[in-house]
Amino acid sequence: MFGLLLVCFVTLEVAFVSNDFSLSVVANHSSEATPLFYKLTAMWSSQEGSLLLWVFLLSLVSAISLRVTRGRLAHMVPWATAVMMGVAIFFTGLMLFGGNVNPFATLSQVPADGAGLNPLLQHPAMMLHPPMLYIGYVSLTVPFAFAIGALASKSLDAAWIKSSRRFALVAWTFLTIGIILGARWSYIELGWGGYWAWDPVENASIMPWLILTAYIHSIMVQEKRNMLKVWNVSLIVASFSLALLGTFLVRSGILQSIHAFGDSTVGPYFLGLIAVVVLGSTALIVSRLPLLRADRRIESLASREAVFLVNNLLLVALCAIVLWGTFFPLISEALTGTRSTLAAPWFDRYTTPLAVLLVLFTGIGPLFAWRKISVEALWRVTALPLVAAAVVAVVVSLTTDALDSPWALAVFVLAAFTIVALFQETFRAVRARQASSDDSLLKSLFEVTTGNRRRYGGYLVHLGFVVLLVGVAASSSFDTKRDLTLSPGESGRVGEFTVTYERPTVSRDQQAITFGAVLEVESESGRILTVQPTRRYFQRSSGTRTIGGYFEGEATSEVGIDAGLVEDFWVSMEPDTDRVQERAEQADERFGTYMRAVVLPEIQRNPERTDEITSQLIEVQRLATDRVITDYTDPQLASAAVFRVIVSPFVAWVWIGAILAILGALFALWPSIGRGRRGM
Repeated sequence: MFGLLLVCFVTLEVAFVSNDFSLSVVANHSSEATPLFYKLTAMWSSQEGSLLLWVFLLSLVSAISLRVTRGRLAHMVPWATAVMMGVAIFFTGLMLFGGNVNPFATLSQVPADGAGLNPLLQHPAMMLHPPMLYIGYVSLTVPFAFAIGALASKSLDAAWIKSSRRFALVAWTFLTIGIILGARWSYIELGWGGYWAWDPVENASIMPWLILTAYIHSIMVQEKRNMLKVWNVSLIVASFSLALLGTFLVRSGILQSIHAFGDSTVGPYFLGLIAVVVLGSTALIVSRLPLLRADRRIESLASREAVFLVNNLLLVALCAIVLWGTFFPLISEALTGTRSTLAAPWFDRYTTPLAVLLVLFTGIGPLFAWRKISVEALWRVTALPLVAAAVVAVVVSLTTDALDSPWALAVFVLAAFTIVALFQETFRAVRARQASSDDSLLKSLFEVTTGNRRRYGGYLVHLGFVVLLVGVAASSSFDTKRDLTLSPGESGRVGEFTVTYERPTVSRDQQAITFGAVLEVESESGRILTVQPTRRYFQRSSGTRTIGGYFEGEATSEVGIDAGLVEDFWVSMEPDTDRVQERAEQADERFGTYMRAVVLPEIQRNPERTDEITSQLIEVQRLATDRVITDYTDPQLASAAVFRVIVSPFVAWVWIGAILAILGALFALWPSIGRGRRGM
C-alpha cells in the first residue's frame, strides 16, 4: 500500500510542478505564476490532495510500526494491522467513491492557466503546518491500533504501551510543531497581532494534543505501578477520535474557519468513522473491564502517581472546555434555533485557571516519589523552589504592573517554582553521579541525561511548556495597541515609541501588487529601528486579467516586526488605494476601447499575427500597470495609511518555549545508550 500510494503522491507532485491543468486539483490550486516551492506544497491546500497526503503518511507510519515489531507480539500485531489497514482503506475509499475528492479527477476543458494558490497560504509556515499536523494525526493511529489489538487479544499488560509508546511521542512532537507553525503564521500573516484566536480548526488541533499529553503521562503510571489501565486505553481512544474529529471539522464546513476547506460531501463519512471508532472501542473496553482492573491503589496524595492523575484531570478538563466552546454554535442552534458563538474571552476565562494549575503540577511532579513521600523529604525538595517563587512574586509585584493582572502574576510565580524545581532535580542527579564516579560536571551531566533520555527529555519539555506560558501571559496581559492614521512625514505616539511614516513603497510581480511603508520608530531610550509593513493585492483568480483585477482578488498583510527577547514591535498597514484604483479603472477602460477599436479588427484581418499582437498587448498592459502603481509613491499624490501598532512583551518566549519543548521531545525519542530497539 505504501508503494502504491508513493506512486500516487509523486505523480500528483509532478502534475503540479509541470502545470498539468487537465487535473482539476492542479487547475484550482496552482498556476503558471505560483512559485516552485508553493507548487510542491499546493497539494495539501486542497481537499483531495490533503486526503491523499493523509493516507500516504498513514501507510508509511503503519509500515514502520510493523517493521519495528517484526517477530514480537504475534498475538497482538495482526489485530493492530487490521485496524491500521481499515483506517487506510477508509481514506482510500473516500477518495475513490466519496464524491468530489478524487485527486486525479480531470477537466473536460483544460484552462490555459490555473486559479493559483490561495494567497493566505503562500507562507512557508503555513505550507509546512498541515503535513506536520497530519504526521501527528496518523502517528496516533499506531498506539490506537495496538490498544485495540491488546483489548481484542486480551493482552492487557504494558507490552502494547511499550510497543507503541514511541509513536505516541512522535505524534505529540509533530502535533506540537504543527500547532506552533500555525500560531506563527497567524502572528505574522493575518494582520491582527495575535497567535491564537480559539478558531474552531485551531481548537481541533489542540484537543487531541491535550489528551495525548495526558496519555503520555499516565502510561508511566501503568508501567511503574500497573495502574490506570482503563484510563490509558480510554485516553488513546479519545485522542485518536479527536484527531478524526479535527479532520472532520476541517473538511465538513459545519463551522466557519479561515483554515477550513469549506463545504464538501465527505462530512457524513467522517461522522460514520468516528461513530464506529467511539462505539466499537467503548464496547470493547466495557467487555474487558474485568481484565483491566488494577490490583493496586494510589497510596498517598503526596505521590508522583497522584500528581500525574491530577495533571491528567486538568488536561481532560481543558479539552472538555475547548470541545464545548467549539461546538457551542451547533448546540445553541439545535436547542434555540439561533447559532451563537463563544468568543476568545470566554475561552480565556475558563482555560486560564486550569493552565495556571498545570504550571504548578508541572513543577511538583518531578519532586514527588512513586507511592509516597515523607514530610521531611517533601520540605527538602520544595524549599528552594518555594523561595524562588516568593522572590519572583515580590520583585515582579514591585517593578511591574503585574498586580493588575493576577493570573499573569500567578503564572510568573509558579513558573519560577517549576523552573527551579526542574533544574534542582537535574543538579541533584548530576551531583550524585559525580560522587559515585569522580567525573567532571559536564561529563556527569551528559551521562545522566543520555542515560535516561525519557526523563530528562520530559524535563526539557516541561521547561519549554512553562516558558511558553510565561510568554503567553506576558504578551496577552501587558501589550500596548493603537491604530495610527499617518501621511508621509507625519508621526504618532504608541506607548514609549514615536512612529514616523517616512515614505510609501510599491512593487509588482506576476501575482500581486505590494503597497508598503517605511516607518522609523524611536523609543524614549533613544533606540531607533525601522519596520516595513506591506499589503499585497492579488489578481482575481478567474476572468480577464486587468489592472483593476488586482483589487478584486485576495489581499494579505505582511507585517513589519522588530522582534527581541524583551518585546516585539509589530505593525500592519491598510493603505489608501482609492486613487490607484481610480487610475486603474481609467486605464482598463482606455485599454478596452483600444482593443475593440484597433486590436480585434487587426487580428481579424491578420490572424497569423495573433501571437505577436498578444505579446505586445501583454507588454503594454505591464507598462501601464507599472505607471499606474508608481503614482502611489508620488509625494504630491500620496495618501494617508492606517497602521495598527502593537508592542508585545516576551512574545519571543512563546516561540523559544515551543522550540525547547520540541527539542525535549526529540531528545526523549532518541534511544538511550545501550537500549537498542527495546521499548519501541
